[in-house]
Amino acid sequence: MRICGGKRSMFQVSVPPISLLATIICLTLPLLPPTLSLQSAVNVWPKPRLVSWPKPLARSLSTNFTINSPYHQNLQPAISRYLRLSRTEHHHPLITPSVNVSTSSPPLQTLSIDISDLAASLQHGVNETYSLSISEVGETAYLTAETAWGAMRGLETFSQLVWGNPSVVPVGLYIWDAPLFAHRGVMLDTSRNYYGVEDILRTIEAMSANKLNVFHWHVTDSHSFPLMVPSEPELAAKGAYGPDMIYSPSDVAKIVQFGLEHGVRVLPEIDSPGHTGSWAEAYPDIVACANMFWLPAGSDWGDRLASEPGTGHLNPLNPKTYQVLKNVIRDVSILFPETFYHGGADEIVPGCWKADPTIQSFIANGGTLSQLLETFVNSTLPYILSLNRTVVYWEDVLLDGIVKVDSSFLPKEHTILQTWNNGTNNTKRIVEAGYRAIVSSSEFYYLDCGHGDFLGNDSQYDQQAGGESLNGGSWCGPFKTWQTIYDYDITYGLSEDEAKLVLGGEVALWSEQADPTVLDARIWPRTSAMAETLWSGNRDESGKKRSAEATDRLNEWRYRMVSRGVKAEPIQPLWCVRNPGMCNAVESS
Repeated sequence: MRICGGKRSMFQVSVPPISLLATIICLTLPLLPPTLSLQSAVNVWPKPRLVSWPKPLARSLSTNFTINSPYHQNLQPAISRYLRLSRTEHHHPLITPSVNVSTSSPPLQTLSIDISDLAASLQHGVNETYSLSISEVGETAYLTAETAWGAMRGLETFSQLVWGNPSVVPVGLYIWDAPLFAHRGVMLDTSRNYYGVEDILRTIEAMSANKLNVFHWHVTDSHSFPLMVPSEPELAAKGAYGPDMIYSPSDVAKIVQFGLEHGVRVLPEIDSPGHTGSWAEAYPDIVACANMFWLPAGSDWGDRLASEPGTGHLNPLNPKTYQVLKNVIRDVSILFPETFYHGGADEIVPGCWKADPTIQSFIANGGTLSQLLETFVNSTLPYILSLNRTVVYWEDVLLDGIVKVDSSFLPKEHTILQTWNNGTNNTKRIVEAGYRAIVSSSEFYYLDCGHGDFLGNDSQYDQQAGGESLNGGSWCGPFKTWQTIYDYDITYGLSEDEAKLVLGGEVALWSEQADPTVLDARIWPRTSAMAETLWSGNRDESGKKRSAEATDRLNEWRYRMVSRGVKAEPIQPLWCVRNPGMCNAVESS
């Protein structure tokens, strides 16, 4: 959507009118189609919503360049960071921009930031709109934003506009920008394999550079419990892989503060009642089927105790379960200021609960597994709400074919469902039921898929043909290419009203076969593809998918991320970048 002035987007974000200065600039600059090829200096990722740059002109950036802004506790570190980046990055594009650099205009001395609402907190739906104007004359550029968080997005854009040594910046340029979706995230599983604090901070920094705003931290699971919960210290002491693989309260505080300084919310997930085998190390009496082999010999898939190795479900019939869990929930709400709390509630495996004697007795007396889950939800959800949190669950709690709760147990005004199966079909089921949705469809957004399975002595590989029973050897194969991610329309098939209930999306990196050694390459630059589609869409002004046009830009952006310290994997040989169009599937006319 190419607009000047305030307007409600077709999706989720309400955009207030921009400042008078920006309005004047917008009216006086010709609204020409944006020029965002590699021959241009305006190679910003994600692509801005509106760019006006009538003439390919640039001028030098002063060696004493400064950024002026009203004081904001979390914006000041960002200003220092972007000031240093603008002065010292000296990025050299893979293809030299075809831009006339003025030798007569004075260097750009200052970026002046104006913020309307300095009090706005970082929470879902906060306004991230900004406008940026760099004139051909004068020594000051202007960044206008409604909030400090929008100013951070504009600072990232400005940093990507600077290139060369000595540094230059495009002039006669106006950008208006705002996200299509308010929730744009990365989910990282730190239970199956542990990631150090620095790995998480590097991921958050790269997210901010891609204008992503939610780090969904799947911190615990059946495999390990690495989070030190002050009121329940035994959970980590006995459930973590080791004393050097625990996130302390000070670690969490560091990560949360780092997120604030980068405009990224840190959303904690304590998965339960399933995926809780690690809890049994401290509290074996509250966990059903813990430490059992996941697929009993001679049993069918329906009789499994877990969907992968690592068994254990909390027992909803044991009062001690809620004593421990409520302590965890309370402490997590203190450690994480985020207003969303993710309770998991996915993959309830009937065989696990049925292995417990007390649950066997419950079923023998006419109880059902769905009633058991309803008991659990009814005993925990009201407590989470009492802590002023909105609850996020995986879709299974409502959509599972065997164990699920009635919608009456999930108040729509306080519950968000995260979809991961069946693409847009399950998204539609969620929004048709009146719930808000976060989209993480495994067919498009699961980054771990296609790297093989991790089971030992698997007979499917015992064949001379070398074939595998599953694409890529994993349940969700094949590998999700950046094009697959880029071309996914998360509101496909939804009515306009239904689409309004889609908050956004998250890629997910489950860590059965990932750890810090492969973290960057698993996430980037594929996640950059989602970042652009959720920020400005995946279509051009005519409505045509623009993934072909995006290839060259993503090559350039990946190269710049690498130079900034993110080990993003390549998407093409460098030869393709140096020979534009020669690596296309179809020759351009």
